[in-house]
Amino acid sequence: MARPPSVDQLARSLADSGLPHPLRVEVARQAIADGEVERAGELARERARRLLVPVINATGVLLHTNLGRASIAHHQDASFLNLELDLSTGKRGSRQAAVGELAATAVGAEAAIVVNNCAGAVLLALAALPGDRAVAVSRGELVEIGGGFRVPDVMAQSGARLVEVGTTNRTRLADFQRAIDTQGVGLALHVHQSNYRIVGFTEAVSIRELATLDVPVLADIGSGLLDAACPWLEGPPPSWLAGEPAAKQSLVDGADLIMFSGDKLMGGPQCGILAGSRALIDACASHPLARALRPGGLVLAALQNTLGHYLRREGSEIPFWRQATETTDSLRQRAERVADAVGDRTQVIETKSVPGGGTLPGVEIPSVGISVMGDLSDELRALDRPIIARLDQARTILDLRTVDPADDDLLVTGLAST
Repeated sequence: MARPPSVDQLARSLADSGLPHPLRVEVARQAIADGEVERAGELARERARRLLVPVINATGVLLHTNLGRASIAHHQDASFLNLELDLSTGKRGSRQAAVGELAATAVGAEAAIVVNNCAGAVLLALAALPGDRAVAVSRGELVEIGGGFRVPDVMAQSGARLVEVGTTNRTRLADFQRAIDTQGVGLALHVHQSNYRIVGFTEAVSIRELATLDVPVLADIGSGLLDAACPWLEGPPPSWLAGEPAAKQSLVDGADLIMFSGDKLMGGPQCGILAGSRALIDACASHPLARALRPGGLVLAALQNTLGHYLRREGSEIPFWRQATETTDSLRQRAERVADAVGDRTQVIETKSVPGGGTLPGVEIPSVGISVMGDLSDELRALDRPIIARLDQARTILDLRTVDPADDDLLVTGLAST
């Protein structure tokens, strides 16, 4: 039997995998121990694919949670930031001040702060505001979000006492008033049913109705639509947004504090934003949890960039809105170019995209894609630039709405190689 190479020698031979040397050493040791030295290169490629890498989203899901939700473009050279430095005084400042002011301006709030995600925003608000008071929530809004996390569990961790009111399908304003009168409720929480719908014999209490109660109203609006009028877009708001709660209108309706995600319909980095009255925001900002939940400079810089596009009404600069509003005529032209370049095995088809990310359940957006017979999903994922497609009745579908036009040539190359 041939003597196996040394670990160091085999690890050095894997340099073209792009892995750091310590990871190549791990691969080399495993290959030698398993008697699979000849597969070391393949094992190194498999190891490299467990790292974060750019992929092409051809699923038609605009906010694909497994793919990082909103596609964002943010570039920053190596540099220090005035993250917690007040340049006007030279003294220590707040990392929340600059971006918080932008977020507040964008939604018409007195103040705003940023945390690491929307669940964190809800946790902080409930921890900072109720003290020993109870929080009333409709039974129809006790939602479960991704990963099995549930609103009652988040509330329990905050120290707030949950008071369920109404029933699963019907809750009235009188249910909240009764809880205030008899159970010491000091806050009313409205939770948007962002990832499901209850239809049929139903009744729910709106934010505007809750605002008539003599307690502060908190609203978890979830997906992060900033303004129902979409002033950052040319023309009217997309019809598929109808009924989606927006931050600006929720505050106008009387919510004292709103919480929403930054990486869904807002199209920014993962974060949670709290906006509303200055007194409530100050209470949240001064709570010890605010430090544990605060985002880093990179997230704040990316969020500042996204909010800047909104305030300048540059919707076309935000990848989510650029993809969501591309016309089907434009998508068809792109699909035809890809299909012509690949050959007869492809077919241009009408298809449907979805918002995804736990937003707008049941909503479909007309789109155009490429269809290829057979299941090519494994082969497309194995490419140097992985392409993530979807299957439909033994066909591989590549939806062009979620593909950046700059990546069309990569679709051609990828399909041609399968």
